[in-house]
Amino acid sequence: MPIHYEPRDDHLLVITIDRPERKNALDLHHFRDLAKAWRDFRDDDDLWVAVITGVEGCFMSGADLKDYVPQVTALAEEINAGEVTEIDGCRLSDGTEAVLRNVELYKPIVAAIDGPCVAGGMEMLGGIDIRIASERATFGVLEPKRGLFAGGGTTARLPRQLPYAAAMELLLLAEEVPASRALELGLLNAVVPAGDVLETALDWARRILVNGPLAVRATKESVVRGMKATLRDAYKIESELSGQVFASQDAKEGPRAFAEKRAPVWENR
Repeated sequence: MPIHYEPRDDHLLVITIDRPERKNALDLHHFRDLAKAWRDFRDDDDLWVAVITGVEGCFMSGADLKDYVPQVTALAEEINAGEVTEIDGCRLSDGTEAVLRNVELYKPIVAAIDGPCVAGGMEMLGGIDIRIASERATFGVLEPKRGLFAGGGTTARLPRQLPYAAAMELLLLAEEVPASRALELGLLNAVVPAGDVLETALDWARRILVNGPLAVRATKESVVRGMKATLRDAYKIESELSGQVFASQDAKEGPRAFAEKRAPVWENR
């Protein structure tokens, strides 16, 4: 299966995109499978952090220009009118869910990027929290180069995550940039040698996993929901989630473990 779903010990999930013959570009069925992987991760209480990566020196190069894009553009009028919601048994919404557009998934996600992260890869990156790239990784919002539009969240999220000028450089030039430039723009957390990228991403994931899972999820939820709200409403969201966390068993365990000078045993409740 081109989308590998690998739960590991200690509440960690690794998702691997495995379609090197198309540089990890996805068609309808692969978007469907990736969207399902995110839903399964969201709904599994035993999985707390996910790492997503790709095989063969490629992260994700977006929608398959030879397959997916012609299918969608051929039916563009019908899709815009709401007359077509599925193609070949796959929901069109799978494409946007796969790249985490408007998806309520508050568990942390770490990306291990080794190779091109362009088009739909960049769209998905906007929904990922920690971004670790190899020195050979490249990044780009390439849709305008093909007369297309980055409609999977990039035009909405990128200006909220980067300084305006940095976001517009990526959006309007539609050029690939190296990992070093992506780091300068603030798109990445770290750039490491190619052979170290997955292990580095796993290390970051494990550093998240030592923290209380309820507190971590509530923190991400507060940030994501708060970015869509006014400051006043963001404070309300923060207070609501704070109350939930402080009423949890984990909130009792953390201080108790500190007092007893031991590692906490999280119950996720």
